[in-house]
Amino acid sequence: MSKFYISTPIYYVNDKPHIGHAYTTILADVLSRYHRESGDNVFFLTGLDEHGQKVQQAAQEKSISPKSHCDEMAPRYINLWKDLHISNDDFIRTTETRHIKVVQSILNTVYNNNDIYEDEYEGFYSISEERFITEKEADSGDFRDIKRIKEKNYFFKMSKYQETLIDHISENSSFIQPEHRKNEVLSFLKQPLGDLCISRPKSRLSWGIELPFDKKYVTYVWFDALINYVTATGYGTDDNLYKNWWPCNCHLIGKDILTTHAVYWPTILMSAGIPLPQSIFAHGWWLAGESKMSKSIGNVVNPLDLIKDYGVDSIRYYLIREMVLGQDASFTLESFVKRYNSDLANDLGNLVGRITTLIDRHFESCIPEGLALEPAEQTLIKNSDKLHEVVSKHISLMRLSEAVEEIMQFVRSINRYMERSEPWKLVKDNIDKAGSVLFVATYSLVNVLNLLHPIMPVKIEKILKMIGLDMVKGSKQVTPGQLIGKFEIPFPRIELAKNNNSEIEKEHIMTDSKIEINDFAKLDLRTAVVKSAEKIDGADKLLKLDLELGNEDRQIVAGIAEHYSIEDIIGKTIVIIANMKPAVIRGVESNGMLLAASTDDSVTVLTIDNPEIGSGIRVS
Repeated sequence: MSKFYISTPIYYVNDKPHIGHAYTTILADVLSRYHRESGDNVFFLTGLDEHGQKVQQAAQEKSISPKSHCDEMAPRYINLWKDLHISNDDFIRTTETRHIKVVQSILNTVYNNNDIYEDEYEGFYSISEERFITEKEADSGDFRDIKRIKEKNYFFKMSKYQETLIDHISENSSFIQPEHRKNEVLSFLKQPLGDLCISRPKSRLSWGIELPFDKKYVTYVWFDALINYVTATGYGTDDNLYKNWWPCNCHLIGKDILTTHAVYWPTILMSAGIPLPQSIFAHGWWLAGESKMSKSIGNVVNPLDLIKDYGVDSIRYYLIREMVLGQDASFTLESFVKRYNSDLANDLGNLVGRITTLIDRHFESCIPEGLALEPAEQTLIKNSDKLHEVVSKHISLMRLSEAVEEIMQFVRSINRYMERSEPWKLVKDNIDKAGSVLFVATYSLVNVLNLLHPIMPVKIEKILKMIGLDMVKGSKQVTPGQLIGKFEIPFPRIELAKNNNSEIEKEHIMTDSKIEINDFAKLDLRTAVVKSAEKIDGADKLLKLDLELGNEDRQIVAGIAEHYSIEDIIGKTIVIIANMKPAVIRGVESNGMLLAASTDDSVTVLTIDNPEIGSGIRVS
């Protein structure tokens, strides 16, 4: 069993959680879940940075203590991580006693190594960034709330370790990833590295960790915050725990904090005699269309809104699938809906529906046996078993988007196998062969679901239970005779209305404009038998109808509840447009549209009176 320790940055307590925070944490969660399910011993750390001038100012404005302010703000992140299905093992806050003790211990070590000295500094200070800046930076216009300060402070001899750091980066190709970020750091290190101011006088800033060797000062927030990564491992308090987890396998960060993690942090560790982390991976930014998300221009996406509207697992899938790690990615609602409908509703959701419905209907809800498998079927099973190896290689190289695409390509190959084999036809004259097809498809599907589970844990577990598996109990593959559950649509299609609502609150409307004969020929009119019906909550006019359409089960939503009771409509043979584009109406997927005649006062559904005409018959 290997160990895998992954961390996110600790997020600034005064920030409102946005899509960037959510993405980094979801990404770390997916990686940690994947490693756990691969048998590794995993430690996943996230948390909050709670010191600094902005926290102190915010608390003063509310006339409360800085700690009380932090206690009020922290639940925003804690609750969001729960909502996002984040499986972190620890949540650290820099105001915790355990962290304060470790920071002071490391400060003493670095001080005793003669790597900290006192000096007077005069220069520019950015209040918003809480750091001293160069004259060039001050002139750039990139910094707000700049003032000139002259004061005594303590400095860390960061320059002392510049060459050692360059050598380490050059000799360890995976230390900073991706490659172009490593080159950025090396380019930065070509210039002389200054020393780092690591204190703030209490006369100016009292909210921070007190320097152990001078009580008139508190620790600079970045020196304090970075140490959280070793605090959580038990450094200085639990040697066995520390030896088990440190060094960290992967510090996962955004590219905007690369310098602090790839320069400040390693030099601090070198001075303290602590091994360096194995890897620092800097991902790109999420853009709103073509623009960087920014609080100042009001285009920051709120993950809570996305969860509420579209479900957490679908958001997790989109974020992992859409960003190539190391590059920026563009978020638009339209691209999300397109990806969701294509990958989840169509490719995966329809496959699950086909398989489970056929097994439920023709095999008494039991997984059939795979008898006398043909070479192509044996190959499909072998390839599904090998899929974990392929995906694992992508993940080890931090190519998660490519890993997901590999999985979805295999989903499409299962769909093609189903299309070629046509088990819905085989059940009529070769039930054993139909059973073999469904066994092969189900077996391959389950391997896919296991690989998608770290990305969509709740949704995938529901699908697996539908197939008769329970991941909590360690069930990871199907066996013949295994009982399956009733099919429920796992990923209802999303249709964006013109006002960008996630639901379509209206039924399909036919216009009275003239059409050509070729237009009519595009309509696939079929007979369908109504097997069951139920009302939709909050919609007095709507009924959800479960239909038999030949060898296929369909679900449609129809506005007939005021004119037909459930008892009246069940058992009738109706006519539907079978190739109507699916839509979500009041949160329920409608896969077709029935035909009816209407007046101002009544609606009459078009029905077939001849009992010899079955379902699935083309109407022309």
